[in-house]
Amino acid sequence: MLTGIEYVLIALAAMAAGAINALAGGGTLITFPMLTAVGVPAVAANVTNTVALCPGYLGGILGQAKDLAGQRKRLWLVVPAGAIGGIIGGVLLLQTGERLFRELVPYLILLASALLAIQEPVRKWLLRRLEKSSTKPISQRWTVSLPVGLAAIYGGYFGAGLSVIVLAVLGLTLEDTLTRLNALKQAISFSVNVAAAVFFLFSGQVVWLAALVMAAGALIGGALGGKLAGHVKPTTLRWIVVTIGVTVAIIYLLR
Repeated sequence: MLTGIEYVLIALAAMAAGAINALAGGGTLITFPMLTAVGVPAVAANVTNTVALCPGYLGGILGQAKDLAGQRKRLWLVVPAGAIGGIIGGVLLLQTGERLFRELVPYLILLASALLAIQEPVRKWLLRRLEKSSTKPISQRWTVSLPVGLAAIYGGYFGAGLSVIVLAVLGLTLEDTLTRLNALKQAISFSVNVAAAVFFLFSGQVVWLAALVMAAGALIGGALGGKLAGHVKPTTLRWIVVTIGVTVAIIYLLR
């Protein structure tokens, strides 16, 4: 049972995560460590974090709805792949066990930090690749389903840094503008997290009051992040989050 102060701490962490996700991404690197710091077991913390932050992905889709126009065939390919992968990742997480997952946590955080660190180089590489190739949209590519599904398994298992993997996969398998691919990435991330969250609802691992507090905090933080856009450099914020992630991973390893 968490104390009042601990609920305040996870609410503040969720607000920070909501703002960070709106500006640069990587909010899970703030909320997950905070949940474990207040005593929530690692698996339950990961499950609760997935459920709590899930509504934030809907905002990402609504914000880029116009860029999804004309991509219906693609959505029929990647959204089911994302959902199936998210459920598989969730199953793997619950089968891992608390002790093993705690041992994997620092390495998962380091991986997520590395993905966040290379986000900008990946974006620039995709821009160069897409400029060299045809910009004519390709409405259907079956080859995208398998890599998206594999990325979704990671997303359902831990999730931090998933957007970097998905965007790279889309850039390798589809030819289109980066804006439209980013909108498709939002839809995939939403499908992965919703599928995993729905699966987790029946796992008995969700700390419900913490999830509700975090969901409210994340929504407030997301709104604040939107207002701060243009005043805070995403690159600077991203490296702050990477530094926090690496520091937290080191602390876990020393434990």
